[in-house]
Amino acid sequence: MNTKEITISEAQQMVDQWIKTVGVRYFSELTNMAILTEEVGELARIIARKYGDQSFKKSDEKYNMADEMADVLWVLVCLANQTGVDLNEAFQKNLEKKTNRDKERHKNNPKLRS
Repeated sequence: MNTKEITISEAQQMVDQWIKTVGVRYFSELTNMAILTEEVGELARIIARKYGDQSFKKSDEKYNMADEMADVLWVLVCLANQTGVDLNEAFQKNLEKKTNRDKERHKNNPKLRS
């Protein structure tokens, strides 16, 4: 397995190429939104059992946290590709927005102090 690091832009290109050669076509945006919700739910199930108060059931053995995170990322990339969103640009703008908005907010939050 290739473990070369990839950029967000490369991920978008790789998913698009895979969809066009293996996947035939993108599912509709609405279908992909439903799939994204399903995948986030599967990730939440693992986290609730591993870090929360619920215990694992026999049927939970099929779930793998890293794989579920990758599923979430995959469908999110599909949606970005379908809707013309450059995730690299969007992420950088989002980080800048959060930095400007929250540069003092979290430092001044007494709930976050040790």
